[in-house]
Amino acid sequence: MQNNIYSIYSQTSSSRAEDNARSLSYEFAWCEQVIETRLRQYAGQDDDCPPIRDITPPVHHRDDSEFACFVRQHQLNFIERLILILALTPAIKPRMLDPLLQPNEALNRPYTEFGCCFEEDGVFASGETLAFLLSGDELDGRFQVQHYLLNKKQPPDHQTSRNKRHSAEQSDSGLHTVLQLENSLDDALLMKSPLRIQEEYLHRFTTATPFQPEQCESFPARRVTTSLSWQDIVLPDNVMDQVLEIQDWIQHGAVLLNDWGMADRIRPGYRALFYGPPGTGKTLTACLLGNATGRDVYKVDLSLIVSKYIGETEKNLEKVFSLAMDKDWILFFDEADALFGKRVEAAGANDQFANQNVAYLLQRIEQFNGIVILASNLKDNLDEAFNRRFESMIYFPLPSTEQRLSLWQQGFSARSRLEPEVDLSHIATEHVLSGAEIINVIRYASLKAICRHSDLILEQDLQEGIQREQQKAAGMPSQREQQRAAIFS
Repeated sequence: MQNNIYSIYSQTSSSRAEDNARSLSYEFAWCEQVIETRLRQYAGQDDDCPPIRDITPPVHHRDDSEFACFVRQHQLNFIERLILILALTPAIKPRMLDPLLQPNEALNRPYTEFGCCFEEDGVFASGETLAFLLSGDELDGRFQVQHYLLNKKQPPDHQTSRNKRHSAEQSDSGLHTVLQLENSLDDALLMKSPLRIQEEYLHRFTTATPFQPEQCESFPARRVTTSLSWQDIVLPDNVMDQVLEIQDWIQHGAVLLNDWGMADRIRPGYRALFYGPPGTGKTLTACLLGNATGRDVYKVDLSLIVSKYIGETEKNLEKVFSLAMDKDWILFFDEADALFGKRVEAAGANDQFANQNVAYLLQRIEQFNGIVILASNLKDNLDEAFNRRFESMIYFPLPSTEQRLSLWQQGFSARSRLEPEVDLSHIATEHVLSGAEIINVIRYASLKAICRHSDLILEQDLQEGIQREQQKAAGMPSQREQQRAAIFS
């Protein structure tokens, strides 16, 4: 039974947000008709009600809204359209669920079979709701919905072979990127969990503007950038060669997996470990990889990840991995061993808590189909189980004498000049500093010159800056030690 409001309509000159509003209005009207029809059938009020699947969804052939384009791109079928609109309902049109909240007068509570669940942030449809709308109280229909949602918890590449066989017709729907389903292995709990939509897609289907996760306070990662290029970083040739291998994968990995037919032999994504002393260019290298390949680099903020409450740390990590799935992002975990250090024999709650975090990351990092880089000062600080999961493990050493000299020569402003007594070759030979420490010294001496209203860099200021860096290295606990102390205190 198809109403005129569902017919193909022509585009107007309205804004993209208005396009989304119009598309969603048609979709909500269709869903309301599905709900109304099912309730009438359930109450036995109308024997002439059409079968639910005969209530045709809207047609969006000539609609260029974000929502319509997503429906067409992924060729969503009846059940997928219904899931998507039910997940959008609490945020856009919550009153549409009101008919499903009517009380059972005999029990003085909402009908259990309608499946709506009450959460702190509102009322949500669930897998139970979906099963009711599609098949009433028929068990066969319920089990189909249950199996469908289980397949949507993970992208097709990570489903078991058994699930792949049963869900071939659904494998390209893209709903695994849109839905935010509870990570439960219990089928019954999964059916009762709310159908939520990822924040990114809620933003996309309403405002039609690019989603910027760093603007969301609850997103525990921040985009990091640099204006530098490969010419501005000084790395040993063997290190640079290994870094460029990652760049090659980012640029050509899809060809290897798809065009060369290697997807069944090589897991998707790329996992790398950058390790070495502080200040040797690990973070800068990740940013430069992003610049060179046109990818955003998101640095995970451990202060926003870690929680003293059991399970919350894993949930915060899941926000990052879920949102980054299928995106052209590079995830960068700096000082990763502060959170994902070696597992130890559990002697108390803190040890067990830390071991759970490591076990979760081991599992999640292997499933991730994007680029993830972990950075650590010492490789041995990470659990040994990570080793086989990395495609590359790159050691960033302290710069050699020649590299230190190059860093000194490149580091000063073109507007400054060195005091005749300054011998950069001697300084590079005598003082073993990292690239970051050299830049700190240059910053210190340059500011001293500016405070004197001069452009002359003094030997005395350089030596004072070097001494300050050496004192910091000798007397302060490492960032990793400070983080671990804060996490498990």
